[in-house]
Amino acid sequence: MDAPCKAEVIASERNLLEAMRTSNVELLDRLLHDDLLFNGPNGQTATKAMDLSNYRSGNINLHTLESSDEMINVVGDDVVVAITVEIKGNYLGQEIDGKFRYLRVWKQFQNDWKVIAGSVVPLSAAANGA
Repeated sequence: MDAPCKAEVIASERNLLEAMRTSNVELLDRLLHDDLLFNGPNGQTATKAMDLSNYRSGNINLHTLESSDEMINVVGDDVVVAITVEIKGNYLGQEIDGKFRYLRVWKQFQNDWKVIAGSVVPLSAAANGA
């Protein structure tokens, strides 16, 4: 993958975090693939429709998302991003304040990068929700 494509994925990742922080459902809709599968820290698998519904309803309200420790690997036409995110907010009725490690798989469709799969695990004992 050339440097411009890698830069596009990094920008998409930043846009995704901002969309999560601001509950921007329109942007989330553009960045998440319709067939997305995402495993949460409790082992449950969420779909794009489930995720968007939770943001629309206010069940997810995150006011701090600060990223660090980003790793990016290119595998064929896919890009795998591992990133640590410090999160503060409310997730499905549960206050969270901790660090989480996300793993996301990005794939390009026409000119748009979309998340096709992902997972998250908590890195601190205070976080059990996101």
